[in-house]
Order: sequence, then C-alpha cells, then structure tokens
Amino acid sequence: MLYVITCTDKANSVDLRMSVRPDHLAYLETAGDRLKVAGPLLSIGEDPKPIGSVIIIDAASDAAVQLFADNDPYATAGLFEKVEIKPWKAAVGVWAQSE
Repeated sequence: MLYVITCTDKANSVDLRMSVRPDHLAYLETAGDRLKVAGPLLSIGEDPKPIGSVIIIDAASDAAVQLFADNDPYATAGLFEKVEIKPWKAAVGVWAQSE
C-alpha cells in the first residue's frame, strides 16, 4: 500500500536540515523502488526555504511505514515538529495509470 508521510520542520531549523541532509538522502536510497517520490515542502515567497518534507512510499503495513518514518535521520535529529502518515491511493494522473 502507498503511504504519504508529511513532515513539518521545527521553526528556524534550516541549518539542522542542511547538516543532516546527506544522511537523510542516503537513508531514502535504502528504500529502493518502494520510494515513489520525496522532496521538501517549501515556504511561499520569492526566496522559498525548506519547511518540511513529503515522502510517498510503498510499505507492507502501517507499522512498517511508521518504522521507516521514525528511523529517518531527519526524525532522529529532531528536525520535525509534526509527522503525519496516511494511506494513499492514486486516482487520476500519470501515476494513477501504473497503480
């Protein structure tokens, strides 16, 4: 099943995010083709800054996706103020055609 992990960074945490980013990216690579898409949420304005993350991943269970989210280096470094995990199903669009 596909899940969306939506994470909101703590205030004033861009420096922490950037310092942990290489470990976070390496961790995402361990998911292989289970990882469908991932990237930062950005602030609105002329100079957008990262303010969170979105990950769409195929996981075997609620417990498996929770474990994946909990072990993300961003999470273990204390970057996130809030993490939400929801099952997701593509309904329309290019991605929906392959699901």
